[in-house]
Amino acid sequence: MSEKMLTQRLRALERNGLVRRTIHPEIPPRVEYELTELGVTLRGPPLALTDWSTRHMDEVLEARAAYDQGKEAAHESAG
Repeated sequence: MSEKMLTQRLRALERNGLVRRTIHPEIPPRVEYELTELGVTLRGPPLALTDWSTRHMDEVLEARAAYDQGKEAAHESAG
């Protein structure tokens, strides 16, 4: 992601009340971003997805292997 795109995304998050931007008058200038109370509420969905992924990874890997094996068998019978 380019610096310009990152800046645009952070400004949009700030505008939506999800992050707070603090400018420190130093040389060179320093800017910090932190989640607001509203922004913190967004932590739940990614954490739930991470938890689901951890609990079901074996099943996902089994499904991938079965799918790949089926594709290989179909390719061999067609060729």
